[in-house]
Amino acid sequence: MPKQKPTPAADLVVACERPAGWAEPLRVHFWDQSPDGAGSAWPGVPMTPDPEHPGWWLHRFAATRSVRLLFTDAAGRQTPDLTRERGGWLDAAGHWHDHRPAGSLAAPGPRPPAHPRPQVPEQLAPIAQRTDFRAETIYFLITTRFYDGDPSNNFFCRDRIRFDGNGQAIDPHWRGDFKGLMERLDYIRELGFTAIWITPPVENRSGLDYHGYHPYDWTRIDPRLESPGATYLDLIEAAHARGLKIIQDVVVNHSCQYGIRGQVHIDHLPIKYYCPQGSAPGAVDHGPYQGSLGNYAWPNRDDIDNPLAPDWWRERHARDPDGLEPLVDPKSGETVPKPGYNPGRFFGVDANHLDPNWYHQEGFICGGDWESAWPLQHKHLAGDCIDLATDRQNVKDYLIGAINRYLDMGVDALRIDTVKHVERDNLLEYVNAWKAHKPGLFVFGENLVKGYGWGDLGGGDNGPSQIRPWWYTRLGHDPRDPNSGGDSGFSVLDFGLFSTFRDTVSKGTYGGTAQILSMDWIYGDATRLVTFLQNHDVGPDNDFKYRFKGDQWMAAAAYNLIWTARGIPCLYYGEEIEFMKGAPQDVEGERDTLDQTGRAYYGDHLTDAAIGATQAHPLYQHIRRLNQIRRAVPALQQAPMTQVAEWGSGMSFVRDLSDQGDYAVVGLAIGSDQQISVGGVRDGTYRDAVTGREVQVSGGHLSFSVCANSVGIYVLDGPGKVGEDGVYLR
Repeated sequence: MPKQKPTPAADLVVACERPAGWAEPLRVHFWDQSPDGAGSAWPGVPMTPDPEHPGWWLHRFAATRSVRLLFTDAAGRQTPDLTRERGGWLDAAGHWHDHRPAGSLAAPGPRPPAHPRPQVPEQLAPIAQRTDFRAETIYFLITTRFYDGDPSNNFFCRDRIRFDGNGQAIDPHWRGDFKGLMERLDYIRELGFTAIWITPPVENRSGLDYHGYHPYDWTRIDPRLESPGATYLDLIEAAHARGLKIIQDVVVNHSCQYGIRGQVHIDHLPIKYYCPQGSAPGAVDHGPYQGSLGNYAWPNRDDIDNPLAPDWWRERHARDPDGLEPLVDPKSGETVPKPGYNPGRFFGVDANHLDPNWYHQEGFICGGDWESAWPLQHKHLAGDCIDLATDRQNVKDYLIGAINRYLDMGVDALRIDTVKHVERDNLLEYVNAWKAHKPGLFVFGENLVKGYGWGDLGGGDNGPSQIRPWWYTRLGHDPRDPNSGGDSGFSVLDFGLFSTFRDTVSKGTYGGTAQILSMDWIYGDATRLVTFLQNHDVGPDNDFKYRFKGDQWMAAAAYNLIWTARGIPCLYYGEEIEFMKGAPQDVEGERDTLDQTGRAYYGDHLTDAAIGATQAHPLYQHIRRLNQIRRAVPALQQAPMTQVAEWGSGMSFVRDLSDQGDYAVVGLAIGSDQQISVGGVRDGTYRDAVTGREVQVSGGHLSFSVCANSVGIYVLDGPGKVGEDGVYLR
């Protein structure tokens, strides 16, 4: 039977009655127009007045099945977000009608959100024209913990299940998804960010794999993230339609404990045959895991579907979903299920019998291994992070080829996990291959250190340079001389600057910050470092493992520094409202669940009912304006820092991009008002991007005052005031 052609979409006409006090013309701002995903630039397109019905404004969407939209007068008034799958008339009281209502139903006007939503920022330059990643700012999120757009793909991991008072499992680990992220792309864009770093999206396997760092198949996107109309490609295209770049997190160092689908198998017994001590086969009662701990969402109740598994394993994979039929362990000769039988045969790894074509076989990292290069780069990171033999050609071919596919889909940049666990020159083989495949690609990595990270250069470091961040940004081989080699073209997260925040901004001072900045010369290019206050692993308080818990003004002062210093600012999801303030970034105690940590579900703050209050938070508004200012001043994006001075309650420095016509003098104040004085600057007219104040400089000396916890950004021949005053920037 011939396949029928889909019915063409008809035109969709919407009308809006102008509320009292709204300016004319009304505009409609729209996005996610189906079927082609089109959208408008803020503040939308002008509507047409209805000549037969004064007060009503019309707009026709050609060939449209559905569209998301809001109405605005482009003067600060707007409706909530709306969705239409058919035409309709929105009266001034905010009610939809299939036909124009008789007379005006106008109350004072459509009921606005409880808090006015900020306007969408100015139109971003097309992604293809933004070739220097230093122009971006990054919003980092754990996809599964951000916003749930499709409850049907939610999934509970075996470990750390949260139960309510009635014993019901709640808060699935895999909760947020691509559909939810797509629905809140405008939230991130309105906050002023231009790039989104997502946790690894490839298929994962482990007892707690919601974060994506236990890869099982690099060639496949995890289906627990996707929905019809919300695939990874759909997400990339939707982000690009809004001018947002996608940064994909990539694991190179290790696989999960089950191997790699279609490439290598790691020996285990099927989990559906595991029976805890004190229980009975088929009697497990653990939330959605009833009968056994095998994958409850799969008919066969197995975690693994690797075609390289042995025949006996694959035969059981296809039947006995309850795990009750006796199975002889080919390794020991014992029969399972058997209460208390060796859990290591189900969940552990025998490091001595791994396939050497794919894995190192030197055991697991322990004790003093953490500060030594060889064990860090040859031993297994954890029981569910099995160290790949990354120097073998088959491993290179597999990982490089898999990620190239996502670059071809439109991924704009890569973040590499666990950098110090791969020897530098070996890691650069991967990085350079991806950059050759996609010229201009920005790649940065995570080389976690709690301290300055200067290695053999001193500074109290007890680890060698070969495992420190700066080493990976260079090509030389002298651990005491960064200049023995040039820029590697690979950047890193700035853990050195982050580590100083424990003793500076967390205590309400900038004192000591200049010391770390004075070492910028050790990096290949310090202006490409990715700077941050906290992330999913660390925060600047106590022993570096808690979400920032200082006073709000301290956080504002920290962001002032991060957004005006060299580097590319990165914000961890929820920082903009002090989300989970003071909570551990990851689970600590044996019974901790994700809701008690910095990885809690954020979506409750992003619902239609709550998002207005979220966007009204002082730090949201503060970060939004910092993004506006940084985008308006190229020197803040690209220039190195010179003439750095700090005195505890204040800092000053120069960002000199004169070769491109931009030059800025920055002064910061923390805790109290400060008078800033900087000599040796260029003469001319300076305008402050924060206050709009104008100063004429002759004789090379610039003086200005800065309010407590604010910043002065005096730009030579600059644009003047950018954005609106808030609690801190004023």
